[in-house]
Amino acid sequence: MKQFDIIATSAMGLESIVAKEVRDLGYDCQVENGKITYKGDQSAIARSNLWLRTADRVKIKVAEFKAYSFDELFEKTKALNWEDYLSADVEFPVSGKSVKSKLYSVPDCQAIVKKAIVDRLKSKYKQVSWFAETGPLFKIEVSILKDVVTLTIDTSGAGLHKRGYRTGQGEAPLKETLAAALIMLTNWKADKPFIDPFCGSGTIPIEAALIGQNIAPGFNREFVSETWSWMDSKVWDEARIEAEDLADYDQYLDITGCDIDHRMVDIAKANSFEAGLGDLIEFKQMQVRDISTRKEYGVIVGNPPYGERLGEKKAVEQMYREMGQAFKKLDTWSVYMITSNPDFEQHYGKPATKKRKLFNGFIRADLYQYWGKRPPRQPQGEQVGRI
Repeated sequence: MKQFDIIATSAMGLESIVAKEVRDLGYDCQVENGKITYKGDQSAIARSNLWLRTADRVKIKVAEFKAYSFDELFEKTKALNWEDYLSADVEFPVSGKSVKSKLYSVPDCQAIVKKAIVDRLKSKYKQVSWFAETGPLFKIEVSILKDVVTLTIDTSGAGLHKRGYRTGQGEAPLKETLAAALIMLTNWKADKPFIDPFCGSGTIPIEAALIGQNIAPGFNREFVSETWSWMDSKVWDEARIEAEDLADYDQYLDITGCDIDHRMVDIAKANSFEAGLGDLIEFKQMQVRDISTRKEYGVIVGNPPYGERLGEKKAVEQMYREMGQAFKKLDTWSVYMITSNPDFEQHYGKPATKKRKLFNGFIRADLYQYWGKRPPRQPQGEQVGRI
């Protein structure tokens, strides 16, 4: 089967996590800023879309070349075998971006790439009129970085963070891909208790449940490449059968989401039921200072308010102090909090075991990690030797 150059795009700071996911699917890959590149067939495209929890999109790289003039961009684009991907009736909008390049006018670059593809297809399909573009959608991007042009086709459609379970959300919802990454950066396993004290619309607890039962995050949604004539429908069927077979629906989970706002708790419940996880996650209306448990060796992951709005800072900092006091008693639990507040450790009352720089959208933030005590090792059975 034909091999494609595949790119899984990534938010800044998550490249290593996306790369691990790609390798876990069985593909060797290279890591660059904002993208992970690897080779794979149609099955790799389908499986990547279904399984990658932390990637933004999955794209096919059509070509990469240097271009210093619009003529060069046009001729090199036109020389590519676009007919291998695009039939005569397809809809193919062209988006673009340009950084530190001679060809800095993005609208001009988009228009030139579009015209070059049209000229190529007119020649191959013997058409003299403009294309109607009434068929399947192929989203093409021209990306230019330091005069190196990369032409790609998006195989995902809607971003991979759109799992299909969000029926409602709050003012600043955490992206599902970042929520999954936060969980994957912890030491949590499905047999441990898990708490999100600031659950909002339930994204972190829902992503934890999907991870805990090994449910493919894209299992309940569609992808634009499913509509392409040259993508074999059997490939998608087989990828979904594999996802169904690998899901562990019998895995018991102890996951709790809490929020101070009862309306958000109701939205979180609705979202979890939409995801098919309604019976697996417990949602409670509760302030963080009231969180307590007799359970041990669990994991707490949260995206608390950052206090960036005028008038909120003092209240948020007080809440950080109350959180530190409440979690002080949970010395066997590991705590992971993402916030842009630079004084978080001071207010929490304890320096983090480790910090990791991340981005929540365009907001630079840190993941503060507090590692709890390790459980005692189980005594090994006595070795019985032969006499």
